[in-house]
Formats: sequence, structure tokens, C-alpha cells
Amino acid sequence: MPRTLKFHNKGSESAPRRPLRPARVPKLFFVGLMFIVLMWFVAAQGRSGEGVLTAEKRAAIVERIAEVLNEYYVYPETAAQMEAHLRQELRQGHYDGIGTVRQFTDRLTSDMQSVSHDLHLRVYPYRPLPAAEQEDPAVARERRLARMRGTNFAFRKVEVLTGNIGYLKFDGFVDAREGAPTAIAALNFLAWCDALIIDLRDNGGGSPSMIQLMNSYFFDEVKHLNDFYIRKGDITRQFWTQAWVPGPRLEDTPLYVLTSERTFSAAEEFTYNLKNMERATIIGATTGGGAHPVNNHDFPEESITVNVPFGKAVNPISGTNWEGEGVAPHIAVSPEDALAMAHKQALQDLQAKTTDGDRKRGLQWALDGLGILYHPLTLDEERLAAYAGTYENGVKAWVEDGVLRLKWGSHHVSLAPLGENIFQVREQPQRVRFELNASGTVRAVSLLFEDGRVLTQDRVAS
Repeated sequence: MPRTLKFHNKGSESAPRRPLRPARVPKLFFVGLMFIVLMWFVAAQGRSGEGVLTAEKRAAIVERIAEVLNEYYVYPETAAQMEAHLRQELRQGHYDGIGTVRQFTDRLTSDMQSVSHDLHLRVYPYRPLPAAEQEDPAVARERRLARMRGTNFAFRKVEVLTGNIGYLKFDGFVDAREGAPTAIAALNFLAWCDALIIDLRDNGGGSPSMIQLMNSYFFDEVKHLNDFYIRKGDITRQFWTQAWVPGPRLEDTPLYVLTSERTFSAAEEFTYNLKNMERATIIGATTGGGAHPVNNHDFPEESITVNVPFGKAVNPISGTNWEGEGVAPHIAVSPEDALAMAHKQALQDLQAKTTDGDRKRGLQWALDGLGILYHPLTLDEERLAAYAGTYENGVKAWVEDGVLRLKWGSHHVSLAPLGENIFQVREQPQRVRFELNASGTVRAVSLLFEDGRVLTQDRVAS
């Protein structure tokens, strides 16, 4: 039987006992609370660009999009088809259940792309600049620069890989007016590499000025890169490489460009230019397929921003572009394996061209060590234990924490397996090979050097 919570009056033991009852809250309180919550929700939605829509506002948004498409979109006939499709959807009530700007812009983007198949064409909720940036363009520019500096102008990694192969990863083509010093520094750092891998697997595009600057390093004379046809005004803008660049050019350096389905827009143009001029080997997956330059059109009254492709790329060699198709690689591999493939391909290409015996041996050394970098081998402890023991001149091998370790002279090193009986010294550029007799028993250990030298110590019987 449920218990009733009771209170006792300390002043009188005979005071009547009655169950505790919750205080009554006026219904008006709940009405007021619900009103406050609703007003907060509406205000929050407005601040986040998710404002509640009316039928009138949906119609106004469609009207604005139709106007800007018909005035600027690169293909007038496609603009008319998109307008007709949006108006039909609106007229038939297919947008009636959409309640926020965010939901509506997502649906409109999908509907327009179903007609145009243009991934650059999008509609977003309008987000105004902060008041300080609206009032002072200098403040807006400085904040924009601060954001770009905070990402190192999209340059992520500059490295020299084994075999003197340069590696450059950057994830956006920042306008050269801001990003040029970083790009120049990266390319100058890699100027003396024997080959260069450019990683665009996560590059979503950006400015043609950065394409122009970077491509200029890869040719010894001025080259016609690309044209942009602009519908309004029937204008064509040409882009050529620059006659001068800061620092040495890399016109003879073999280039390898890594791509994925995320490689898009300006990153595709960069790749497409080099591919058509037979200047680079493309490795990875077919790119996203967006060849149209874009301008943003803000409509604060309708709470939307429309990204409208206003032109198209026209390559001077192919006479067309990569819109809707992407740039196909020369060597198709999964994006995850593209760097390993490019590194291997670069080493093999250099090895095939060189006639220098020492250089050829050094490139083979680098090739043999690629497994450590990209596909590490694991040997079980039983196999590792077979190499443990004492060798001549105080050389000793043992297993510790699942890793084979070696003492050679004053050096204590750890070994990473390259094969069943050959290991890379993790701390130094040498390798270790355990020599086996006909029965598979370890008889000696050899220290291998890149220049071909071998030092061997016999195993000491225990």
C-alpha cells in the first residue's frame, strides 16, 4: 500500500496529519511560459538563419532565385528550365510543409541541381556580417586575413620523403594576393627535390590567381592555362603562367597530383591544366566535376544567399572542361592508397631514367623501405625471438615489449620489419638483415648501408 509523506507540527503532537499536496499553479502561468519559450525559439531560429517561413516568403524566395538565375547563370536555357521547375513545385504545393529557411534552401538546392547537375549552384540561409565588418571594410578584410592566417592559408604539409621526393599538401587555393608568400615559401623549400607530389585529395577549390601562380613554377616559358567565359557581357578572360616567379622554377621536376572525389573546382582546374599539358601524372580517384566560377548574391529581405555560376572554364587544348565529369586519373587507386602509389611511381620513374649506379642503388633502397611508411609489416613474438641472441663483438639482439631491439657498439636501436629477416633501424638510416643457413637457423647479423656497405657479425653459440 503506497505511503503518504507526512509532516509533524512540533508545537502540538495532537495536530491533525494530512497528506502533502502540491501547490496549485495558475493556468495563466503555463500559458505565459509557453509564450516565452515560443518567442525564444523564433528569435533563435532567426539568429541562426533558420527563420520560420510563410507561404508569401517562400514565393518571394523563388522569385528572387528566378531573377538571379536568368540574369547571371552561365546557361540561359538551363536557367529557364530551373525557374520553371521551381515555380511548378511551388504552385503544386510541394513546398507547403517546409517550415524553416534552412530546410527550404536545402530543398531548393536539390531541386535546381536535379535540373542543372551543377554542384556549384547552391542556396543558403543569409548570414549577415558582424556590425563592425559591415561598417568598416578594413575590419572585414583584417578578420578575413586573420582566419586565413589561422589555417596557414590552407597549406597543411611540406615534406621531403625518402628518395628526395617532395610532398606538398594544401586544401584550398587562397587568393594569391594573400596566400602567395606561403605558396612561394613551400615551392622554394621543395625546389631541389628530384620529384614532387602535390596532394589535392582534400582540396575544395578557390581562386584562379593561386592556380596561375603555382602553375608558373612548372614551366620554363609562358603557357596559356585556361579561359573563363562569362555569360553577362559575353566576356572571355584568359589565364597564362607568369613570366617571372620568385625563386627557382621546377620545369624539369616530375609532378604527381593526388586526387579524390573531394577534389573540386579550382583544384580540378589545376589538375586538368597539368594533365592536358602532359606535365603531371594524376593518381587517385576521379574528381568532383565542378568547372564553373561562382559569385554570391545576398538577399537579406528573403534571408537567403544564392551561389550562382556565372561562367565556365574553357581549356585551350581540349576546348572544353571537366564539368559534370571530373578529371580522371592516369593511375586509378583508392584515395587512401594514392600517396603510397605516387611515392612508389616517382621512385620507379627516377630509377628508370638514371644511369648513375649509386643513384639507382639509392632509389632501390628507398623503394625497399616504402612498406615501413605505408604498409607496416608485423611479425609475431615467436618469430622475433628467433633472432634474439649474442653475436660477435658484443652485438646483441632481444625482444622487448613486442619489438626487436639491437645493441651494436654504443648504439641501442629498435627494428621495424621490412620482411621476414630484414629490418629497418628506426633511429638511423641503416638496415639489419639476419643471415640464415640452409635449415633456416640464424647464423649471423648484418648491418646494411645505403651505399652498399655490409658489416656482418656471426652468432655466438650459447
